Amino acid sequence: MKIQNLALVALALTAVGTMARADDWTQWRGPKRDGVSLEKGLLKAWPASGPKLIWQVKEIGSGYSTPVVVENRLYVLSNEGLENEFVRAYSATNGKQLWSTRLGAVGNPKQQPSYPGSRSTPTVDGKLLYALGSDGDLACVETATGKLVWKKSLRADFGGTAGVWAYSESPLVDGNKVIVSPGSESAAMVALDKKTGATLWKSAIPGEKAASYASAIATEIGGVRQYVQYLSKGVVGVEAATGKLLWRFDKTLDTRFGMHALTPIASTNFIYTGAASASGAAKISAAAGSFRADPAYIERKAPNGLGGAVRLGDYLYGTSGPVLLCTEFATGKVLWEERSIGSSAICSADGLLFLHGENGEVALVEATPAGYKEKGRFAPPAQPDRGQSKAWAHPIVANGKLYIRDLGCLWCYDIKAK
Repeated sequence: MKIQNLALVALALTAVGTMARADDWTQWRGPKRDGVSLEKGLLKAWPASGPKLIWQVKEIGSGYSTPVVVENRLYVLSNEGLENEFVRAYSATNGKQLWSTRLGAVGNPKQQPSYPGSRSTPTVDGKLLYALGSDGDLACVETATGKLVWKKSLRADFGGTAGVWAYSESPLVDGNKVIVSPGSESAAMVALDKKTGATLWKSAIPGEKAASYASAIATEIGGVRQYVQYLSKGVVGVEAATGKLLWRFDKTLDTRFGMHALTPIASTNFIYTGAASASGAAKISAAAGSFRADPAYIERKAPNGLGGAVRLGDYLYGTSGPVLLCTEFATGKVLWEERSIGSSAICSADGLLFLHGENGEVALVEATPAGYKEKGRFAPPAQPDRGQSKAWAHPIVANGKLYIRDLGCLWCYDIKAK
């Protein structure tokens, strides 16, 4: 009996060691892919110099990928030159490199305007990590060692075509599936078996011939689980089980500028999304097994910053151009706006907004519809020379730490309240 009990304890400890904790940041935009951390007990204000810097790494490689943190490890994509793009693991304790696995070459190196480099955020699922290189190289590797489990090419295996600025989406893991968007007539989106890479379904969506830059989310509408993605011609919902196109929202959002990078936000049957020139919400109706998408509102002054906004209760926070906005999620009504640190990537935790400005500054703002209430700002030390590019990586909050990534650099700050 004692041996059995010891065995059960060992099994339980092993299981705990492989599960993501509530304060981990396991994928693009966090635990629920909505930009919101589940952490509590964080500093409510920063000193003038910013929170305490724990460590800084200055040679992680180039690129714009946002990191993820699971337990005591950090994972991020980077590149050195145009021939070597890779995913790397670092110690979250001290920033020491643990392993590195090559994905392929940098995608669309002759893009104009020219910002070639890694873009995608890796996704950690238990003992496996999924990374999509900017040239469409999708790899599944072991988190412990970086050893390759399987690999696919969105170009070669699915006839995919990247947008001007290369593949930028972050893989979605849902159940036994990995969801990515190759961008081809026969495979606008695909579902792969997460253990083997085998194709489970391909979704052919009329008019979609090239990938865009957003990342898919999983949600349930009308009792049907579906994947919502902003493709090059508009937002779509496809059936999770089969890839069947259920609805499309492309009548009112202006897609002429070709930059569709905002991750959709779902709330019941509302889907919020946006592009450079207009943002808004679609109301999805379900009846007799069919779906319909109608505009709930369209607002040209609404959060549409690269990567996404965050919804907290009834309110939406994010940047539009150089302005930080708070709007009503249900109506699009602007409640307040402030220039703050300018156009920024955003995440939220413990009732706070964490901004990483394109200018490299970092700000802390109280998340309240009552008005703009800044609680601190600072500039990380020894920032890189970005040339014509910007600081586009999103901030993340994990295990009481704030992580900021920029070209070649990574900073870790202690933001836990004492």
